[in-house]
Amino acid sequence: MFKRYLSTINKEAKYTLEYKKYLINSENKQVQSFFHDLPINFNKNEGTVNMIVEIPRYEQGKFEISKKLPYNPIVQDTKKGKLRFINNIYPFHGYPCNYGAISQTWEDPRISLNNKYFGDNDPLDICEIGSTNVSKHEIGDIKKVKILGCLAMIDDGELDWKLLSIDINDKLSDKLNNINDVDIYMPNLLNNLKNWFQNYKLPMNKPINQFAFNGEWLNKNKAIEVIEECHERWKLLVSQTETENATNDYPTAYNTTLIDTPLYNKEPINFTSENQFTGKDNNKPLEVEEIYYYK
Repeated sequence: MFKRYLSTINKEAKYTLEYKKYLINSENKQVQSFFHDLPINFNKNEGTVNMIVEIPRYEQGKFEISKKLPYNPIVQDTKKGKLRFINNIYPFHGYPCNYGAISQTWEDPRISLNNKYFGDNDPLDICEIGSTNVSKHEIGDIKKVKILGCLAMIDDGELDWKLLSIDINDKLSDKLNNINDVDIYMPNLLNNLKNWFQNYKLPMNKPINQFAFNGEWLNKNKAIEVIEECHERWKLLVSQTETENATNDYPTAYNTTLIDTPLYNKEPINFTSENQFTGKDNNKPLEVEEIYYYK
């Protein structure tokens, strides 16, 4: 259903501070929110959900759904005013999987794991591990994926769930139904992906990331439980006013489809093809191509 009426539009060139990718209603050209307006399309029985691709496999730009800009476009993250890129850690180039978020979920910073690690204030992260051409995604693509499991990463002291999935159209989708199937049909992937998450910040002179649950990949049932909880927390987020969210540094909740919420806007920005950036994207800085080696 969502493919028929949703599209995306770029504002300014990729790899610039001004770059934004907006979700658009194709019928009326109105802007929508990746975070709040895109239906989660969660089917517990099938174990499927919508995934927003923020960072395609092998991409180095750190693209993410903005929590502060109205309607939550995808932007490139910055640090101290400079664009963020993910370093290459041998044998990986950029991100080793398609990486993104699940709409209409929120890792509430008031909720903790073991009374120690609190949510990171973001939508849930999700990795898509498909191996065929249907898994060649672009920034802002929306895909239906099958949930396989999850990893509880601790990033800068915050709980940052990493859900694992596969595109339902991938050739291996029918064979992968839970986390144990991944080791059978994709040997070494789970261990390599966890190692990447553990080490990817080392070139930035940060410590390795830690994991809860002894660093084990958890099964599909746990992942579904996490989605359910974070979807319920998101409902609380969008029920709050702009002042409440800003006071607590929560994500903005402007939307164009959730009629009964305080930040619903029935007359949002309209984009046309004239607003679309059609020029040439910037090149990545040469220094981000460097390869780092760690034991």
